[in-house]
Amino acid sequence: MRVTVFGATGGIGRLTVQRLLDGGHHVTALVRTPAKLTLTHPDLTITTGQLSDPAAVRKAVAGADAVISALGPSLQRSATGAPLAEGTRNIVTAMETEQVTRFIGLATPSLADPKDKPHWKHKVLPVMAKLMFPHALAELTGMTGAVTGSGLDYTIARITNPTNKPATGHTRSGFLGHDKVGSAMPRADIAAFLVAQLTDTRYRRAMPAISN
Repeated sequence: MRVTVFGATGGIGRLTVQRLLDGGHHVTALVRTPAKLTLTHPDLTITTGQLSDPAAVRKAVAGADAVISALGPSLQRSATGAPLAEGTRNIVTAMETEQVTRFIGLATPSLADPKDKPHWKHKVLPVMAKLMFPHALAELTGMTGAVTGSGLDYTIARITNPTNKPATGHTRSGFLGHDKVGSAMPRADIAAFLVAQLTDTRYRRAMPAISN
């Protein structure tokens, strides 16, 4: 497949790009600073641009079979604006224009999926996020809303505590109140889950929570 990756220079993004390349996919990565993406591969195309530039985003999406977004908000309390929410809206618009329907991204269990049942995380996590990371929660809410409010064929993996531990190769996934899903998960396993969604149809137009 031809896959466009946003957030490719982040911890999860780099691992996602590498896994895609290892799987024989062609990857296009839109990055602000190409030097931050140290990977080199004949099937990797790096384009320089900003999420705030609709033309650059559309160029990156053109010809893709799917888009994977490993974008995540800043946890700095001093952060301002909504660059990722606005950038995600640009991604959605570009996908609709280029008729690319498959979107795979990230969020948090602070945001509920309609398939969830009542769960303590629905009460605790949003309160904690509003107190500790209000800007990040606002960004995630905007990013997620831009996707779920569209007609895209999306899967948004909700993660709680990404770590740099080695991959386990094991993933729990599902919906709060239904399935036994924990919190911590190595970034390498998160990347593997995102890539697997290219062909996994279980979570189409859904936001599963995932962990080890």
